[in-house]
Amino acid sequence: GNGFDVADILSKYQKIAVVGGGIGTAPMYQLTRELAAGGVKPDVFFGFRDKPYCMEEYRSIAGIVKVSTDTGAVGYGEAPPTGVITGDTTGAIIGAIRDHIAPAILGRDLDEFEDLTAAVQKALVHNTSAKAAVDMALWDLLGQKYSAPVYRMLGGARSNIVTDITISVNPPEEMARDARTAIQRGYDCLKVKVGIDPELDVARQAWNAKQAVRILDQMQEKGLDIEFVEQPVPAADLEGMQYVTRHASVPVLADESVFSPADALRIMQTGAADFVNIKLMKCGGITNALRIASAAEVYGVECMIGCMLEAKISVNAAVELACAKKIITKVDLDGPVLCSEDHILGGAVFNEKNITVSDAPGMGIQGFVPGKVTYLDD
Repeated sequence: GNGFDVADILSKYQKIAVVGGGIGTAPMYQLTRELAAGGVKPDVFFGFRDKPYCMEEYRSIAGIVKVSTDTGAVGYGEAPPTGVITGDTTGAIIGAIRDHIAPAILGRDLDEFEDLTAAVQKALVHNTSAKAAVDMALWDLLGQKYSAPVYRMLGGARSNIVTDITISVNPPEEMARDARTAIQRGYDCLKVKVGIDPELDVARQAWNAKQAVRILDQMQEKGLDIEFVEQPVPAADLEGMQYVTRHASVPVLADESVFSPADALRIMQTGAADFVNIKLMKCGGITNALRIASAAEVYGVECMIGCMLEAKISVNAAVELACAKKIITKVDLDGPVLCSEDHILGGAVFNEKNITVSDAPGMGIQGFVPGKVTYLDD
């Protein structure tokens, strides 16, 4: 169903690279699985067409954090570098944790939990990815100490959620193929990247306010029945986003405009968006994400839970939050299903669109497949 003759490819080549147009380019993952089943493990590249990432390269720079207690318990977190969004690079994440966050929490009692999570946030400004990694590890430890899954500690609204899958910007015929493949895999909610030409494509933060209203209305007139548009104007243009929210025929979700709880509160108070997107890497972890969710409950603003280019540990933490809170009604946690392999033991089960949270204490992460994780020197 992916347009390739796998048997022919395997008969001709011993080293194969599969290159896709970005997150959500579904056929590349189907092809990868078929090639692996045939005995050839391909190199997998993804990302923008001019700057592809290698999946193995991403895994090598994704920062996994372990926070241990004197009882032998271990909490896990993850902080992938997303410099173009958060400003957090691999070196910055390591430095933030080693030089600032770790000294602020080492030697303290886990039951001082509010003070501990506050110390993480106050250890330095910005550096939200590093804060998120340590914060989720602390929540993992707290759940383990009291023998409760984190999602139940936070509300326990449900144990299963359904994610969308992203269709990245590519030539229209390729995007159409990706969308059809995603539907064949069982997905019923597609997040489609777009640009400035309503006849061709769409992209976040790509429009000014009046342009956004015009293009969105044109799309609706074509019968697309769009559920919502994500961050149609630049993040700093709250007045523009408020204009789109008031005048467009499509509801607006704020994403890049929402980093901190204060950002979310400002958007809710001004009516600048219909929905807000919670991402742990942007807000600094579960603790601040809970504050955003609480504000959303007060203002009656539904939330999406999203992720960056993240693997299982950090997305697993987002699953715990999503399963805890009913105010989170939209799920964009397709990161792990885009990975060709899963080196993490335990945690949530990702079965295409269906995600089932772990009922193990804490966040359920039990460790790693031997030989798949490299530790930094102390």
